[in-house]
Amino acid sequence: MKAALKTAVKKVFLLLLLPLYLLLQLFTLFGQSDSLFQSLSQWLSLIPGKLGIYCRAAFYHWACPQTSDDICIGFLTVLSHRNTTLKRGVYIGPQSNIGMCTIEEDTLLGSGVHILSGNKQHLFDDTQQPIQQQGGTYTKILIGRDCWLGNGALVMADIDQQAIIAAGSVVIRPVEAGAVYGGNPARFIQSRFSKQSNHNQSSRQTVEPT
Repeated sequence: MKAALKTAVKKVFLLLLLPLYLLLQLFTLFGQSDSLFQSLSQWLSLIPGKLGIYCRAAFYHWACPQTSDDICIGFLTVLSHRNTTLKRGVYIGPQSNIGMCTIEEDTLLGSGVHILSGNKQHLFDDTQQPIQQQGGTYTKILIGRDCWLGNGALVMADIDQQAIIAAGSVVIRPVEAGAVYGGNPARFIQSRFSKQSNHNQSSRQTVEPT
């Protein structure tokens, strides 16, 4: 009963937010969808509570490619680029800033997490020209399924599935599957897979007859 009610509520919000998506599509015809998307993202981020969560999930489902409506995006969290994909079960905490990325299923982001669109958004080699005029390259970051990024983490590189990033860490290099990283810059701490293997081995030794 609870699941059916939740599904019905989602469908209502999808209908309510459809006009905003159609407005966005209209602006796309004139090449101005990016600025409108950012404005709508900022406005939607201000809606508190469950109302805001349902509104943001519905809008991003319409507006962002292959984005599920079964997501939870916290208060004051803003998406900077429309080319962002959020899969089923993604949770993003309050006051986060999400750049161009794909976040796979069941991944958790704490509060104040920042995902940059790569680490080459601003070129700075030419000292005779202001940095803001030198351009840069935007990269779509990939964060795998079942990851956990702690509060205040800053990410500029891909993170493979089932990895953990400690709170306040700065990720500048790709993170392998199942790894735990922490620090600034983030460094390898341990592998969740090897820890699980050691735990299983220890359990088998405990139950073996003597």
